[in-house]
Amino acid sequence: MTESSPVTPGPVPPLPSDPDGREDDAGTRSFWSQLRRHPMATASVLVLSALTLVCLMGPWFVPYEVDAVQLDAIRQSPSLAHPLGTDDLGRDILVRVLHGGRFSILIGVLAAVLGTGLGTLVGALAGYAGRRVDAVLMRITDVAYAIPSLPLLIVLASYTGADPASMALIIGLLSWMTTARVVRGEVLSLKEMAFVEAARSVGAGPGRLLGRHILPNALGPIVVGATLAVGNAIVIESSMSFLGLGVQPPTPTWGNMLMDAQASMATTPWLTIFPGVAILLTVLAVNFLGDGLQDALDPRGRER
Repeated sequence: MTESSPVTPGPVPPLPSDPDGREDDAGTRSFWSQLRRHPMATASVLVLSALTLVCLMGPWFVPYEVDAVQLDAIRQSPSLAHPLGTDDLGRDILVRVLHGGRFSILIGVLAAVLGTGLGTLVGALAGYAGRRVDAVLMRITDVAYAIPSLPLLIVLASYTGADPASMALIIGLLSWMTTARVVRGEVLSLKEMAFVEAARSVGAGPGRLLGRHILPNALGPIVVGATLAVGNAIVIESSMSFLGLGVQPPTPTWGNMLMDAQASMATTPWLTIFPGVAILLTVLAVNFLGDGLQDALDPRGRER
């Protein structure tokens, strides 16, 4: 019986490279292809883009100042001179809706960015750092969930003056908990995957593992949660302003425009219809966009 000679391993083939970024381009094309299959999400992108552009640029083309009082034009119904009518002080509703959109959308976006960023940080640390850190952070999250939001919003708004920046900060700090739980679950699942173990075996540290391998693969739920948080923040701000506890006049927002008009809803309905429709369109568009992003960013959806 002859002794078999040892087998000399051949050279290890190099890992495929993508110097031209073709894989990223293919992923981007796949994302947009999936998003276009969701007609409501595509329409929502157009609606949100148009609303944002009109709110930013529109006041420059309307021949009225946002707080210009016209005592000879009080409570005029929609006309050529005032396409959306005027309010109790003769102020043009169109220019106020456009200016109010700037603040309402800005508050929604800033609050969503803050809440999503804080929730992602807490969830990533809880999911990756281990049992003790996870237990502490999740108990903090439970306590934050248990605090009634509306009374706390009222107290904080009264102390900060309820300007747009303060409202965005308050809403963001009270809306991170859901994102934290979602991200924690994603990190707990992803950190046991083979590609993370492979990166760890070649010396990748915790920061690199989270930043380069785990969180990019949890991006879908994070982005979807952020889009839904924008709509939620706009609704919260509008509700607070409607109650007279949000951004205070003369700074217009869609919510405080509704608050100003509540006494004359029956006689001058256009004062409530137009800011109400603006809130409705924005929140619906953001929610439909979130649904479309969820499908487009879901790898299982791409396989179908």
